[in-house]
Amino acid sequence: MLPLMSKVAASLLLSASTLLNPTTPKVLSFDASAYITLDHQIRLSVQKSAEVPVDVVLRNKSHEVLYQHSIGKREGKYAVKLNVDELADGEYELEIKSNEGSIVKQLNLSSKPVQKAVRTIAMN
Repeated sequence: MLPLMSKVAASLLLSASTLLNPTTPKVLSFDASAYITLDHQIRLSVQKSAEVPVDVVLRNKSHEVLYQHSIGKREGKYAVKLNVDELADGEYELEIKSNEGSIVKQLNLSSKPVQKAVRTIAMN
């Protein structure tokens, strides 16, 4: 498996989408959230409302599995901090899936520093 360490690069979650059959909308028995921490790590949390096994998979652009964890059907919650220091810059996919469907989050890792937006507020 991937040795996970902090990446000094900017990491962005670009989008999240649930992949289900669009003609039969179905609510998944699990939910997942992912965000970037201040030290540029990916924090993932999965919460289940039913006893179903759920898999967490991180893949690179070539669909090679870099990280995988199976959450047992009796585990209600799972949280992990993925350190992406040793990953090359590029596009990655974080998928949280069960036999009901999946949640996919697209990631873009970049060593370029993030520019802060400059805001000016004027009042008259």
